[in-house]
Amino acid sequence: MEMSAAPFLIVVLLGICVIVISRSLDVLWAQVAPLRSVYYFICAPGVIIHECSHILGCLITGATIKKVVFFSEKGGSVSYSASKIPYFGDVVISIAPLFCIPLVLTGCTWVFSQYLGCVFPPLALTVDSPDAFFGLVIGIAGMFIQNLIVSFNPWFPVYLYLTLSLVLSLAPSRQDIKNAAIGIGVITLLGILILWSGLPLAVTIIEVISYFIGIGFTLGILFGVIAMVISSPLMFWYMHKRF
Repeated sequence: MEMSAAPFLIVVLLGICVIVISRSLDVLWAQVAPLRSVYYFICAPGVIIHECSHILGCLITGATIKKVVFFSEKGGSVSYSASKIPYFGDVVISIAPLFCIPLVLTGCTWVFSQYLGCVFPPLALTVDSPDAFFGLVIGIAGMFIQNLIVSFNPWFPVYLYLTLSLVLSLAPSRQDIKNAAIGIGVITLLGILILWSGLPLAVTIIEVISYFIGIGFTLGILFGVIAMVISSPLMFWYMHKRF
């Protein structure tokens, strides 16, 4: 059972890490941006993709979209009717940005690599050990050095801007989490019960699902680490200002 539970628990941990990174960076930029308009400019692409992710979730689960707001003082929002899939539908709609945004960033990375000359080293799709995470950090450092120092690519700052913007909008909002709370609880409990059951086919299905979800979360951590590197000067300045 312990071996079967491991992938499930790793996915949960990766998801929490992605949310914490996104939330922390969003709070940091909201506090240190010299003007509110600067913060809105940084977040704009991410907010649009975040809300479009909710729209996609509604279409997949059969929920009727009532109103879409991309920009307001309280941020973007999507109002929708109850999903046709009880519990699970709310989860899909609410956490859709956690999967869609990393996929969009992966697509951006491919475009900047294939058509705009940016150099990206091969990076692992799983972060399941300290060594794997260390290798990820080393690869990201090499990416910055290659595109900014060894051979400066003017498109690379644009890529960094898009990455930062999308990572800031990656985490579900408080309302998203509230909407999906019951569904998340039900799905988590169901997953644990399946693992406890020890049924080979059911456990295998959970492990396969956990693997693919884990790839999405790993991509989220990958781009989150890139956003942390971009934000590091602000982190040091903010800490110095406070202490």
